[in-house]
Amino acid sequence: MSVYSWTADGRFLIDGAKFRAEFGVPHAAERSFFYGINFELGFNARYWEPTRTSGEIRPIIGGRFGPVDLILDTSFQDLGSLDFAPASRVAYNFSETWAATLEHYADYGRLNNPEPLARQQQLLFAVADYKSAPLGVEFGIGHGFTAASDSLVLKLILSHDF
Repeated sequence: MSVYSWTADGRFLIDGAKFRAEFGVPHAAERSFFYGINFELGFNARYWEPTRTSGEIRPIIGGRFGPVDLILDTSFQDLGSLDFAPASRVAYNFSETWAATLEHYADYGRLNNPEPLARQQQLLFAVADYKSAPLGVEFGIGHGFTAASDSLVLKLILSHDF
């Protein structure tokens, strides 16, 4: 997946690329409790992140209550200095293919030395999610609530299941 930015002065920047592999419990869509793990390897532009490469391990747990899904996960980045970045997602599933979600992403900094509130990231997204094997599309708009967060973020993820 590629990561792009559109700056306030109208420039379009390529920030990097990420390769993601996600593994989940078999038949997760039919379970009321499910779990998985996500692995990610990133290659970053120097202005985007302080390191050219980054890695992420994200354990995932979730529950399903009728048409509502609740998913919690956290990221542990850079094993030399673990960064705590939890995320949560609440989805209302209109059908097997369409869902509306609220997603919260946070980054509190290193586990052994959390950032002060002004440097922590807190973002909330409203997302439309379409999944029909093997393709998926997520489009969302997000707002940051701290000085370290972007005030407006647009999200588009195109996916293909293998």
